[in-house]
Amino acid sequence: MPWIRACSVDELDDGDALQIPTTPPVAVFRTDGEFFALDDTCSHGQSSLADGYVEGDQVECAWHLAKFDLRTGAALTLPATKPLCTYRVRVDGDDVSVEVPDRG
Repeated sequence: MPWIRACSVDELDDGDALQIPTTPPVAVFRTDGEFFALDDTCSHGQSSLADGYVEGDQVECAWHLAKFDLRTGAALTLPATKPLCTYRVRVDGDDVSVEVPDRG
């Protein structure tokens, strides 16, 4: 699986997220100095989780308030019931990269 550079370490503050425009998109989150990556699209609706609210190790969907675990991708609250895929993240110097499946 290829690694895709997502951003530099300084581009994301704690509690922030960004979307990597892969197909399907992946969201990268920073919380408590750690980086996490999951499917960007809420499993309940077509909302970007990069636009959601990060608190601790959870992200809350901005549309219907479903929460997901950033570490495991587990759906924590309704209306979401399906987990999200998680992806490995590495920090190499100032670069944050995500390992994503080759979907080509």
